[in-house]
Amino acid sequence: MKKLCSSFCLLLFISFGHAQENLTYQKPPQEILELVDVPLAPYTLLNDDGEMMVFLYRDQYKSIAELSEEEMRLGGLRINPITNISSRATYYNKLEMKMLEDNEPTQIQGLPENPRLTNFSWSPDESKMAFTHTTDKGVELWVVDFEAAKARKLTGANLNANMGNTINWFKDNSAVLVKMLPEDRKELIDEVTAVPTGPTVSVSDGKEAQNRTYQDLLKNPNDEFNFEQLARSELVKVNLDGTTQKWKDAKMYSGVSFSPDGEYVMVTHIKKPFSYLVPYYRFPSESTIYEKDGDAVAMVNDVPLTEDLPQGFMSEREGPRDMEWRDDTPSTLVYVEALDGGDPENEVEFRDEVFLLEAPFTGNGKSILKTKDRFSGITWGNENKAIAEDYWWNNRNTRTYVFNPSNAADEPTVIFDRNYQDRYSDPGRFVTTKNEFGQNVLKLDDNHAFLLGAGFTEEGQFPFADRVDLETGNTERLYQSNYNDRKETLVEALDIENGEILVRIESSAEYPNYYIRDIDNEEDITQITSFENPFKTLENVTKEVITYEREDGLELNATLYLPEGYDKNNPEKLPMIVWAYPREFKDKSSASQNTSNANDFTYPYYGSPIYWVNRGYVVLDDASFPIVGEGDEEPNDSFRTQLVANGKAAIDAVDKMGYIDRDRVAVGGHSYGAFMTANLLSHSNLFAAGIARSGAYNRTLTPFGFQSEERNYWEAPEVYYNMSPFMHADKMKTPLLLIHGEADNNSGTYPMQSERYFNALKGLGATARLVMLPKESHGYSAKESVLHVLWEQDQWLEQHVKNKKTAENTVQNTPQLKN
Repeated sequence: MKKLCSSFCLLLFISFGHAQENLTYQKPPQEILELVDVPLAPYTLLNDDGEMMVFLYRDQYKSIAELSEEEMRLGGLRINPITNISSRATYYNKLEMKMLEDNEPTQIQGLPENPRLTNFSWSPDESKMAFTHTTDKGVELWVVDFEAAKARKLTGANLNANMGNTINWFKDNSAVLVKMLPEDRKELIDEVTAVPTGPTVSVSDGKEAQNRTYQDLLKNPNDEFNFEQLARSELVKVNLDGTTQKWKDAKMYSGVSFSPDGEYVMVTHIKKPFSYLVPYYRFPSESTIYEKDGDAVAMVNDVPLTEDLPQGFMSEREGPRDMEWRDDTPSTLVYVEALDGGDPENEVEFRDEVFLLEAPFTGNGKSILKTKDRFSGITWGNENKAIAEDYWWNNRNTRTYVFNPSNAADEPTVIFDRNYQDRYSDPGRFVTTKNEFGQNVLKLDDNHAFLLGAGFTEEGQFPFADRVDLETGNTERLYQSNYNDRKETLVEALDIENGEILVRIESSAEYPNYYIRDIDNEEDITQITSFENPFKTLENVTKEVITYEREDGLELNATLYLPEGYDKNNPEKLPMIVWAYPREFKDKSSASQNTSNANDFTYPYYGSPIYWVNRGYVVLDDASFPIVGEGDEEPNDSFRTQLVANGKAAIDAVDKMGYIDRDRVAVGGHSYGAFMTANLLSHSNLFAAGIARSGAYNRTLTPFGFQSEERNYWEAPEVYYNMSPFMHADKMKTPLLLIHGEADNNSGTYPMQSERYFNALKGLGATARLVMLPKESHGYSAKESVLHVLWEQDQWLEQHVKNKKTAENTVQNTPQLKN
């Protein structure tokens, strides 16, 4: 019989039904601990005039007590049924504002005690900001007045934030439209104590419904009832003096959106029937246009339950989709319809068609554009000029169109046609500006627009600002960052015509701070924040981006860290950790590109391996692990072979430098990186130990595709079998640490994946340890969990890598690929 353990105790399962170890949460050594519990710099928001920043502060981690609050998992959502907000919400606890010309920020006064703030929303004129505060009883509406630098409460704890999109401002800045708990909400059913009224029955009607392995789905009629009660809300107008009036009766509202001129509101609500196969966003829904006073105008979209899409990443449902307001007109709807039936297997000249629908929003829309591949968005400009993009996953291609929304007969001009994985050819993102409706639209200068680019090149990263001719696609370089010892990011163009850009500058030891740069005069740069580096003990580690070749000639790269004081001239052979995440490519050229920058600030977040550079390890982080399939070949057809080649190339490169003992190298990864780790240990003798966090190890449990694999199990059974570490557990001879959140909600990485894999390893005599983290999801957020994970990893590395027994140290150059 298993022993029971409280929520403040960690169960470390050594064997289900045979042996287990009950252990309270542990803390890692001081060298790691001092890098974990540090204050975060604030998240920043900039107003559109570029005159004021808002600083949002939060604790870096939740507590396990917070994660232990009541939670219901329904329809793909995780809800706290007491407070009526996501049980996984990120909260801020302090607000400051800073006029850019001021030296110091101003603390916002009047905030509630023990603030738990989220759902921040600027007023249209940006003089105020609404937000929610979560109490132990529910969610309140608050507003901050920036002129007074003071916040005040507008409502009691009666908002319903379960479905998101909680706050929407009326355009006159006088009120907000919010979702509130309905007066007729019924008491929720307690699934534990409820007496069943019958079995749960699901039916297949002969249609294919090849869905991925979603989690937190509805499972029975009780779940359906609870979901409906938690999703229902009334729409209520809340004036800034705190008075309220009901705007619409209760429904399961999911989306609320004001037209640019504020005269109309598009409201979407979910309908029945629900589904046990797909999350709530594929339930039936209905969208209706109302006038701002609540009078109905027209129902504009009726979406059926979407369980049975065609196979493939580029599949879509039929009928109008992606319906939203056009940004550059007062009140025009834009939507898209598939011309290929939503089936990527159908060969057609155009995949999608874009339509406009004007007031009174009845009848058929007017066609304005057809795209060769799947439509992905529009940046509106004016009545005669807009930018559209399409993409196609199978060949990784994207196009950028310039078209005339007023005349569909005008042939669109394709100004960019490229592989979107080719970062060296990325032209950047278009600069936008606010129009008279407060919407972001294309910044135009006659027939020219502007671009801000990340600037990755073969020689390094050099961010840029360009002026682009919208007829020819030719660009003129206005500015290019040329730092060699720092990294400059072009965040936002404040006034591109006058050369004013908000930038962020950092280095490996210099915390990122914001500046205003005049690109017409590179000496003119003004610092506007002064955040300090909280990770002082990492300031003097050696950091560089190295490049090396795989055995087939493919160029790879990684970021290499050496401990402080390491003497490269008289190198000591240290243990090493390789951390990576595989990525699929359709061409070798894109796969070999270097998008790492040694001047990125060294930020040891919860899942990072960087901590161990302070424990005497060499760390090779973000190592390139491309999986390439060119032409008709799919990347996964040779997944294992390429994976091992990537691992060998990484070890060979650092070993050639003389820095490491290649018999003491660990490999680790999270999610698909965990899947990578288990495969590397099963099919090579390259590593001394592995760390696999929150992974999937049996691909037959995800039979309708996984990661970037479109084929289902029955189409490619050998691929699913060969890629599954579970199927090759008998080959595992290397110590493996498995860690998994008990409440993992990521598609495919069920906690069962680690449990079953560990059972197989245990049964076959492998050296393994399984750590299940109570209350944690796919990423880990409680401080107690994070500290314990770091302790587990450190213990594992110290035992199986750094202090690996000499008797075990055998040269393992051959064979390196297991059968």
